Amino acid sequence: MAGSAHSPGHAHLHVPGESRLHRMAPAPKLVGLVAFVVVVALTPRRSIGVFAVEAIVVAALVALARLPIRTVLTRLLVVLPFLVFAVVVPFVGSGDRVDVLGLSLSEDGLWAGFGVAAKALLGAGAAIVFAATTAVPDVVRAMSELHVPAVVVGIVSFMFRYLDLIVDQLRRMRQAMVARCHDPRWLWQVGPIASSAGTLFVRSYERGERVHQAMSARGFDGRMPDLDERPTAAGDWPLAVVPAVVAVTALLVAVLA
Repeated sequence: MAGSAHSPGHAHLHVPGESRLHRMAPAPKLVGLVAFVVVVALTPRRSIGVFAVEAIVVAALVALARLPIRTVLTRLLVVLPFLVFAVVVPFVGSGDRVDVLGLSLSEDGLWAGFGVAAKALLGAGAAIVFAATTAVPDVVRAMSELHVPAVVVGIVSFMFRYLDLIVDQLRRMRQAMVARCHDPRWLWQVGPIASSAGTLFVRSYERGERVHQAMSARGFDGRMPDLDERPTAAGDWPLAVVPAVVAVTALLVAVLA
């Protein structure tokens, strides 16, 4: 592949290791991740104690996976747009106003911003642990084991397979634009940028058609083959849902108290 000479765009997300989370089967981990994120999303924005428990759970997972703190913090930058939104909400929110450091802020906006920031950081933290302890082929295999529709599994698989190639092609197109004095950093260059984006889309679509034709000619029946059929240990399932169970328990205690 053309992009093979460069660092993979997604392969670096997996951090090799020998922790218990690394050895756990991917399907239970995926179910546990979804369950935990759902509980975080359902947590009321004023439930500081529940968010604290969920933060401790995420920190424990990071420690159990033996992930470098710097790596986790760097990857958490992906939620920066949500944090910016959380900072803006108190200034534009309605309702009662409170003074914070000489600024008049909306009380409802403060709670809303806190909820957005907490849920974004906790959800992203759990996803970072999952991505760092689960290789991309294992994610696809987990989706197959959980009976996700074959079409969806195929789309996700090819997305991971060809994402690096598309990113590398976009990089080469940008270099070609710069070489022709079209600097994509400025607003008045929106025309060449739009043209390049359209060209990239058409090329990606045509590549997808050629790949599909080649696979159909080789007997592809719509299902991705599983080349690593490892059994899922029975003990992985209860262990995988422990974070979600802890979060649900804390949420129920807070709601019923």
